[in-house]
This record gives sequence, C-alpha cells and structure tokens, in this order.
Amino acid sequence: MTIRIVLADDQPLIRTGLRVLMADTPDMEIVGEAGTGAEAVALVDETRPDVVVMDVRMPDMDGIEATRRIRTAHVVMLTTFDDDEYVYGSLRAGASGFLVKDMALEEILAAIRVVAKGDALIAPSVTKKLIEEFAARPEPAPGPPRPVDGVTDRERQVLTLVGRGLSNQEIAVELVISVATAKAHVARLLTKLDARDRVQLVIIAYELGLVRPSTGGG
Repeated sequence: MTIRIVLADDQPLIRTGLRVLMADTPDMEIVGEAGTGAEAVALVDETRPDVVVMDVRMPDMDGIEATRRIRTAHVVMLTTFDDDEYVYGSLRAGASGFLVKDMALEEILAAIRVVAKGDALIAPSVTKKLIEEFAARPEPAPGPPRPVDGVTDRERQVLTLVGRGLSNQEIAVELVISVATAKAHVARLLTKLDARDRVQLVIIAYELGLVRPSTGGG
C-alpha cells in the first residue's frame, strides 16, 4: 500500500529535500506541498492524504492550529530541536508523532510508516521533554480522580495502563482479560474521549492524574 503524504513547511528547501529523499521510496507518494498552516488544512481537504508531515512554526497559521483542524489524516510534527516547548501543544492538538529534523532519514521514513498504520511515535528526546512537562506541573490535589463522563471503571483501569505505556497484550495480562477485550476497551476510550490515538490517551491519563511522571534519577 502506498502512503499518500502532504508536506507542510514554510521553507521550500526543507520540502524539496524531503521530496527528493522520498522519491526513491516505493511505498510513499507526495501528493501535495504547503507553505503555511492554512494551505496545509486546505490541501488535506483536497487531496485526502494518509499522513501530513507538518512543521510547527509557519506563517498564517502555525502547525499546532493546523493539526487541530485536520481530522482526516495522521499528522507527524517534524521540527527543530529548539521547538521542544511545542511538544505538548502539538500532541494535545492531535499529532500522532513528533520528530526532530536532525533524525536520520530512515528513522523519519519508519515513523511515517508507523503513524500511517494508526499507531504513534515520538522521538526519544521529545518523550523526555513531554515527561518533564508533566513532572513540572503541580501534583493534583488529594482525593478521588476527576470523573470522566461515560467512562466505566474498567475503562478507567485500561486508560491508566495505557498511560503507563502498556501494550494491549500487557494490559490483557495485567487485568486478566483477552487481548481482544483489551483492544475493544482502548477503541471505546478513543471514541468516548475523542482521542485520535494512544498518544492522546496517554496525555489524558496524565491530565486526569491517573498516572504520575517519575522524577527520580537512575
């Protein structure tokens, strides 16, 4: 299956470089390029790609707002390391991946393939920043977790385990249920919480205080 991709970056040189590098990749096709966030949103509506490779900083509309408006494609944020303050906003807006431009091409292409399948991928350096973001926040006040409308107790347990980074198979073992049942619970959580993928479920789990970041050294 060919992955249809839109490139969104305000630097033509970056888009050209990615286009040239992907030209020899048989399972990927560039179906459009955009230089602003607004152009990216319009282009996605027009071409219906599988994945959008999106820069964070763009004129007219930044990548975060563009990502928030795109609901028909998976978004991979590709930006410079100095943009790490945008990690949380990008993922909360619905990005399925956050990569840095100094990653090897093979890693970027692999990430696009992962995201195209509906999974999520975040560069290790970005994951560290995301955890630091949560660790820097005040701990929630003592008491029962904030209620989530429509989520059952079992689904809350599953959400907690997703927040801890467990796979469906690991969740099944932890809760003594089948993998199919675990997968069904995750699917219902995605629908009930209007989350695009597991990355957003992880963020929601942290926001609800179901999971706390580890701040200890090692």
